[in-house]
Amino acid sequence: MGSPKLVATDLDGTALRSDGTVSPRTAAAFALVENAGATLVFVTGRPPRWMHTVAAVVHHRGLAICANGALVYDLHTEQIVKSHLMHSDVLEEVVRRLREKVPELAFAVEYEGGFAHESDFRLGGWDRREVVGLRVGMATLTSQPCAKLLALHPRMDPDILQATVCELVGDLVTPTHSSGRALIEMSALGVTKATALADLAETQEIKPADVIAFGDMPNDLPMLQWAGTSYAVANAHTKVLAAVDHVTAANNDDGVARVLEELYG
Repeated sequence: MGSPKLVATDLDGTALRSDGTVSPRTAAAFALVENAGATLVFVTGRPPRWMHTVAAVVHHRGLAICANGALVYDLHTEQIVKSHLMHSDVLEEVVRRLREKVPELAFAVEYEGGFAHESDFRLGGWDRREVVGLRVGMATLTSQPCAKLLALHPRMDPDILQATVCELVGDLVTPTHSSGRALIEMSALGVTKATALADLAETQEIKPADVIAFGDMPNDLPMLQWAGTSYAVANAHTKVLAAVDHVTAANNDDGVARVLEELYG
């Protein structure tokens, strides 16, 4: 296979180590891609507010697709340049349906410029460490358009919860999950990592056949199925391992970097 024109990679659990860092080897591999004249795109469930460290590693070059395709983020200016948001009336109806059938769910929302959550929404990862976000009531939570609606259950299996959410509100939003917790991430209907990546590739006249993509969780599946060549890291979800063309080493073993070194080294 020749060198792809576009490299699309998920971050957490894929290109990043489990502690959230970019290894020196992976940073060097990213540089190989750009030095070869190919396009490097980070395609992540992360909101833009979690992108500063990653932007610094790539010297603030390029674009990132954030919030599972809802936001396109310029790493140079650290500004959102494109958005696909859910409107407040949709949020209200989604929450109403879910709360009626799965009352133990707690909700949070990623806006373009911030984060808010219900008081019983258990924060995880960076949000817990940084103590960010406003604690608000549901009326406030759904009062403005957002990039991503989050629904957390205290104990359900994530795959079972996603299937339940799809059945209840799949006509209104696009649900997925990526964290290993029973945390469902909902974007506007039809918005996925693949739709945003396809839009970006089209602007550069790059076809799917010239794209290689890397991922590890169900939210990566649309992107991996769209790309001409797909890789999972060895630590990926079973559904992802079953769907891809190839499997590389785990995220903590620089699996993405190993492939990029072969292609662009």
